[in-house]
Amino acid sequence: MAVLTPVEGRTLYTAHFPLMGGSAEVRFVDHRGQESATVLMREAVAEARRIEAKFSRYRPTSVVSEINDEAGGSPVAIDEETETLLRAALALAALTEGRFDPTVGVLRRVWDFRKAVVPSDEDLAALLPRVDASAVVMQHGTVRLARKDMEVDLGGVGKEYAADRVAELLKKEGVESALVNFLGDVRTLGRRGDGQPWVVGVQDPRDPGRFRLAIRAKEDCGVATTGDYERCFEADGVRYHHILDATTGRPARGIASVTVVAPTAFQAGQLSTAAFLLGTDRGLRLLESTASVEGALITEAGDLLVTSGLARIATLPGGH
Repeated sequence: MAVLTPVEGRTLYTAHFPLMGGSAEVRFVDHRGQESATVLMREAVAEARRIEAKFSRYRPTSVVSEINDEAGGSPVAIDEETETLLRAALALAALTEGRFDPTVGVLRRVWDFRKAVVPSDEDLAALLPRVDASAVVMQHGTVRLARKDMEVDLGGVGKEYAADRVAELLKKEGVESALVNFLGDVRTLGRRGDGQPWVVGVQDPRDPGRFRLAIRAKEDCGVATTGDYERCFEADGVRYHHILDATTGRPARGIASVTVVAPTAFQAGQLSTAAFLLGTDRGLRLLESTASVEGALITEAGDLLVTSGLARIATLPGGH
């Protein structure tokens, strides 16, 4: 844990650690001494890793693996936390008219973004019938996948949920100023120790060294980005990325990234995914029509489209 320069009698504590296949960062400003702050930071990191272990489809002991192992068989008992994530994923599927689907993970059997493998139409056609959110049956504290060879994947909602949980843990312990950044999705508490707002930069999806805008985070808010540059490759001049449209089995087209500012990271992440999959016009309308939400869309052509209120909390091209 790094301890940075004190600000008005308080100190900025920072930790970086691996999480969910990427990098995570927790910062908080507090008046307590280093020993107490170190204990609190360990609790924050442990909470993030608890959620990863519980919901990762790559962990054989996770609840997600248990559900998938029982596909087509007996219902699996789930707790309230698991039910919260599952219901959020199913609601997102409904909002996007099936473009997002928590059972889309089965398509990873033919999509390999590390080896730059593009599946054939036949490969996708064989798996698409197993992508069906309506076959996720929840009742009486249980969940069941109605057909064999299906898989549920909560990666589309788990990262932002974890950021919120860690922020709430810090808040419960009396921390008034914090920034939790999990693989680029952020939850803030209060302002920085110097009284200024936390600032979240939005990367240019085609130039990692350039920021297209900077968001001055409101106190206690979430900022999430869905982008086509996180896991991708190019083949024959075509960019293929991991954000699959579940209705086609292929990467969604038209948008390069969507960034959403919302009251929580959990909500911001769901809306950024929804807007990305719905496309430019419908995605922007969704963000514009959702209360307490602002957002920015960057198209594949590089155009920047923003909601009407974003300029109040962001530095946009042109100095707004």
